[in-house]
Amino acid sequence: MMPSQDGLSTIGDNLLQPPDQARGSTRNRQRQSSPARKLGMTRRQKDKRDFKENENPEEKEKRHKEQELKPLYKELLYTIIHKLGKPASAEVFTDNQLHQYIKEAFSMAEDEHQSLTERVQNTEPPVYCLMATVKEAKGILGKDISGFSDPYCLLTILEDEKESKTRRSRSKPRKAVVKDAVSDEEVYTTETKKQTLNPIWNQTFVLEFEETDGASFHMEMWDRDEEVSLAQKLEEIRTNFHGLRRMIKDAKKLKGQDDFLGNIVLRLKDLHCTEDNWYVLEPRTETYPDRGQCHLQLKFTHKERDGTLSAGRSAYVNYCGILQQFVQSHISKQQGSGPWKGDLCGEGQTLLELYATQNDLSPFLQDLAKWVAYSKLYQSLEVDSSLLLQQLTSIEYHWHQQELPYQQKQELGDSLHGFLQYGLCLVAKYRDIFPPTQDANPRLHTLLRILSQICKTRAFQKLNPAQFDLHDEVNDAVHCGTQEWFSIKKGLHQPMTKDMTETVSALSRLIGEVQEDIKHNKDSWNRVFVSAVQVDVFTIVYQKLDSLLAGEVRDTLNQLEGKMEQSLANGLFPLYLSLQAIHKDKAFLQKSVKLLELTNFHEGFREALPYWLNKAFSTTQDRVERAVQVDQLQPLQSGMVPIKHSSSAVDLVACVQPICQLWEQLSWPDPEEAFMLMVKLTEDVCKIVVNYCRILKERVRELSENSDHSSAVNKLCVVVNDLEHLRSVLTRLPQQLNWAALRERTRHVIGDPQFHNVLPSQLQHAQGVLSREIRSALETVGRKLNSDIETYVRSMSTRRRLPSKSTEDAVVPLMKYLEKELQYMNENLVQENFNSLLTPLWTNSIRTLYQVATQQKQVEGLMVFCQRLQYTLQCLEQCFYAEGNGLPLETLHTDDYKTLKSHLTHNSLNCQQLIEKFLDRKVWEQKVYSGEKYGAVTLIASYRRSDLRLRVEVLNAANLLPMDSNGSSDPFVQLCLEPRHVFPEVEPRTTQIKSCDLNPLFDEAFEFMVSVEQCQAAGACLVVTVLDYDTLRTDDFEGEAFLALRAVPGVGGGPGHQPDPSPAQIRLPLTHPKPNDDSILKLLESRRGEREAQVFVKKRRQREKQSQEEKQ
Repeated sequence: MMPSQDGLSTIGDNLLQPPDQARGSTRNRQRQSSPARKLGMTRRQKDKRDFKENENPEEKEKRHKEQELKPLYKELLYTIIHKLGKPASAEVFTDNQLHQYIKEAFSMAEDEHQSLTERVQNTEPPVYCLMATVKEAKGILGKDISGFSDPYCLLTILEDEKESKTRRSRSKPRKAVVKDAVSDEEVYTTETKKQTLNPIWNQTFVLEFEETDGASFHMEMWDRDEEVSLAQKLEEIRTNFHGLRRMIKDAKKLKGQDDFLGNIVLRLKDLHCTEDNWYVLEPRTETYPDRGQCHLQLKFTHKERDGTLSAGRSAYVNYCGILQQFVQSHISKQQGSGPWKGDLCGEGQTLLELYATQNDLSPFLQDLAKWVAYSKLYQSLEVDSSLLLQQLTSIEYHWHQQELPYQQKQELGDSLHGFLQYGLCLVAKYRDIFPPTQDANPRLHTLLRILSQICKTRAFQKLNPAQFDLHDEVNDAVHCGTQEWFSIKKGLHQPMTKDMTETVSALSRLIGEVQEDIKHNKDSWNRVFVSAVQVDVFTIVYQKLDSLLAGEVRDTLNQLEGKMEQSLANGLFPLYLSLQAIHKDKAFLQKSVKLLELTNFHEGFREALPYWLNKAFSTTQDRVERAVQVDQLQPLQSGMVPIKHSSSAVDLVACVQPICQLWEQLSWPDPEEAFMLMVKLTEDVCKIVVNYCRILKERVRELSENSDHSSAVNKLCVVVNDLEHLRSVLTRLPQQLNWAALRERTRHVIGDPQFHNVLPSQLQHAQGVLSREIRSALETVGRKLNSDIETYVRSMSTRRRLPSKSTEDAVVPLMKYLEKELQYMNENLVQENFNSLLTPLWTNSIRTLYQVATQQKQVEGLMVFCQRLQYTLQCLEQCFYAEGNGLPLETLHTDDYKTLKSHLTHNSLNCQQLIEKFLDRKVWEQKVYSGEKYGAVTLIASYRRSDLRLRVEVLNAANLLPMDSNGSSDPFVQLCLEPRHVFPEVEPRTTQIKSCDLNPLFDEAFEFMVSVEQCQAAGACLVVTVLDYDTLRTDDFEGEAFLALRAVPGVGGGPGHQPDPSPAQIRLPLTHPKPNDDSILKLLESRRGEREAQVFVKKRRQREKQSQEEKQ
């Protein structure tokens, strides 16, 4: 806190302060520079005590002690010597303890204490008094006929000797002792309250006494009885019959004799300095023990105190001085323990209580003294401001209860007026006095609440009639304080030379101070001001600093016009960022304000903008080149979560990030210029990426010159991963630079075609370069792998090695090689690039296998050769699929794969398997064939499991072709079970010949003894052949049909006994085979060493010769 200002002194202002402190400290003189408040015109300021300016400090101290402290010290000694009553505190202090306390509080030497004590002991003692206030009573007895009483009280102080003497002098015991015990002058009587059981008096009496020992305070309550007429008594009886008994009792009394209601006796030595209690009215007999209660206020006071002790000063002024000295002494002992919260030690509180009661200082005057003392101490010592709030509340309460003397009114008005002035000075300098900390903010809040409370009190409004608006005053104080603060900061940050770089640096430091101040006002102080006095300090400060700062920025930028260079631009960039941060804080302004002067501040930085972009580009480019130079092209991390790219890829992303941050930092408000800025930044990023590709290729070439093949491939894999990582970063660039938001901002000035043609095209070009470089590197790796795979395949398929190794053994070298290489690639390539390598590698492997398979001539050993290739294909498929971790099946099963697989499958089958496959295909063709071009045959077929018989009934044929010259035919049907290796013992069956009939009716049945397993075998079918009988030459071919035995009722189903099925009638269209059109027949035909194959082919070729399919 700070010393009081000149012109703010009140009565007793300098009683306890040394002369040099009373004139104000250095901090006080600094505060006097603040603008004069209009509040100061509302009251007449009082002169302070005159001190000699050139007086010796020791002389000043000595004179201060003699004139100010010793009079107060004597007052306290006098109070201790003549103390009355017990203090309110529970702890009781001896005279020696109290003497020791005041010696320390007033810094009195022992000889000074003894001298002053002797002088005080020789002074006239005061008159001891007990100030008794009879407030009210409740529940007293009703002694009148009406049931009420007319109570009054008698008060006196009796010594024990007088009381006992009075009792002995009475011939008959009496109920009371006050009457007739002392003279009437020593008995004090209250007013009589008519007809009530709850009287209210509020009368105060001062009772003098000599000593507290052996003396008692007596109060008796009586019911006054006065003579009344007979008519009045009859009226009372008529209205209150129950009063008849009371009237009879009254008739026995002497005329005018009052009734005793009760008494209170209190020993003076048992009383506290002040008492405020309800006391029970005690009876003299047990007739009516419950006689009600009486409320008394008692206080021990002095009369005729020696006036020479403090040179005629009033008790109030002395109380202020004593209080101030006690507080100063207490705070000096508690230094470093935080602000004083209003607590004094027990001795100090006891002495203040004794002095106040002895001099009859009212609670109002005591609270006024505390306010005056605390408000002045607040300006010089660390005092908790909440104390002032408490005193203001007490003063406001007492203002309505008690009238102050004129002198104290003036003092209160001056004190409130002076504290308001002082408080507004503190408000003007709130930045320095109340920093934005958790400890200081509550103190500022309390100070503002005090100022607000002062203006709301009736005392201030009565004693300061001039119009005063605290809101406007605080507003003005903040304005002036902000102006002064800015001027001080500007002076502190003045450039030391006229160099423009130094000027820019000084302005940047000043703006930094302003930015921090605005932040503190927004985050900390504004809440305090709004909560306490409803002043939006953030808006006030922001507008003021906006105006002041705009002028400084304009002046500096005007000096730089036409002189821009890179060093100056570098210094302007942090200045621009600070201004932008300040300008963004306008969003927190609580009310609409006029156009701010910093609104278009960016316009002054257009000249520096190209320099900023060039600086960002060149710096990033240099960092990228250094990153590549130190990169050893090794993966950054292996293990559970591997990082497969190298250090330069990470460094590149970190280097490019500042360019993206530059866009966010600039936040250029002009939309068209912002679009051009975005084009430039995107172009710079793309240039850096393309250049990175170039220098990275040079780096891998340099590191691979003297390394082995494995190391070179490893580095090449790392390069691929670096480029892939960079490509993913470029993909996120539109989100990082927030192109979508820029599109919305520029929609009214930049068309969609221009926007989408410029920015994405730059990005696509850079991504295209990366994609080409990735493909080139992967192709380099892939070429080596493809060459090795082809070597292994050709070595494995050599005919001379066929007998020496099994198929599995022949494939092992290739699979070991692939497992090793693909595992290596998987560990050293990111997943995207590994998949990119697998796809062409798979395609080339399929192509190699196909070339090897088709180059082999169809000679003996082809089947074993193709079986080996088919097994190789299966192994490769499993290897590249890798249980779902490699290429997906959709990618693996290409058209080339399907062609190769079909080719190898055919060539890997033996003769019987080929025949079965041929018959299965014929059955399928029979099912999908539609029409009866060559006629049809109708059958009824069934199979009985009970006796293993296949029954076939040939019903008829229809629409047969005429094969004879007479335009007709002699048809018959031949039934044959195929393939022969499944039905070796089953002979073909034929029907009778039907002459000259194209729609013959046969109606013949045939049975074949065959097992269920034979009927369910692969390719098992019934071949139905219709022939035209010729006597002299070979029978003509009418057509054939194929019926799968599995489709015959009774054949299907699982093993075990089944009931015989119902026969099914089947109509089969006749077909003719197409000559030389079957690959299976060609394959069977090539196997000349197998008799079964040759017999089957010969029969099918004969049917092809007889077929009319070629003739149609």
